[in-house]
Amino acid sequence: MNIYLIRHGQTAYNRDGLGLGHDDAPLTELGEMQTVAVANRLAREPLDRVLTSPLVRSRKMAEAIAAEHGVGIEVWPELIEMDAGQAEGLTFAEMREKLPDFMRQWASESVASVRMPGGESLEDVANRLLPVVAELRNAESPGIAVVSHNFITKMLICDLLGLPIEAFRSFTVDVASICTFVLHRGRIAVSGLNDCCHLESLNVDQRNGSLST
Repeated sequence: MNIYLIRHGQTAYNRDGLGLGHDDAPLTELGEMQTVAVANRLAREPLDRVLTSPLVRSRKMAEAIAAEHGVGIEVWPELIEMDAGQAEGLTFAEMREKLPDFMRQWASESVASVRMPGGESLEDVANRLLPVVAELRNAESPGIAVVSHNFITKMLICDLLGLPIEAFRSFTVDVASICTFVLHRGRIAVSGLNDCCHLESLNVDQRNGSLST
C-alpha cells in the first residue's frame, strides 16, 4: 500500500512568511493552481481513500484528488494544523520581538514539549495524531492520501519512521509537496520526500512563491 502525505497549496500566509495554524486561510491563485497540479500528479496512482484536515486549504486539495478517483473525502479533525496561538499571523521577526522567551525555547533541544503561547506543543500534535497513524498502519487499501499541513505532515513522518519528534527539523515539507511511503507487511519505506516535480510547469517565481508576469 502507498501512503501519500500532501501539504495544502499556498495561502497568503505562506506567501508572506506568516505563522499559520487554525486560521482558515483560503488559497491564493497560485495555491489553486498547485492544487490542480497535485491532483493531476496523483490521478494515475492507485488511491481509494482521501483523508483531510477540516481547514479549507486542505479540503480543496483533498476534493480535487478525490474527484480524480471517484471517491469521497474523509474529514479527520486530528489533522488540523498545530495551534499557533499568539504566533498566528506573525512574521519570524515579529515573533522574536513579541515572543522572545518562546523563540529561545523553540530553538532548544527540548523543542518537543515547548508549547506555542496560547497554542499547542509538538508533543500535543503527535499525541492527537495517534489515531491517524494507527489507521494508516492497519488499513487495507491500495493507497491512501492524507492532505494536511506543515507540522502535521512532519509529525506523521516522524511517527511512521519511528523518529523522535525533534527530527522534524531534518527535512522540509513545502506547500503542495508530496511525501510517499510504501507499507508492506508492516514495514514502511520512504519512496519520495518533499516531491515538488509536479509544480515545475507552473509559471512561478521561486524566490518568493508568486506568479511570474
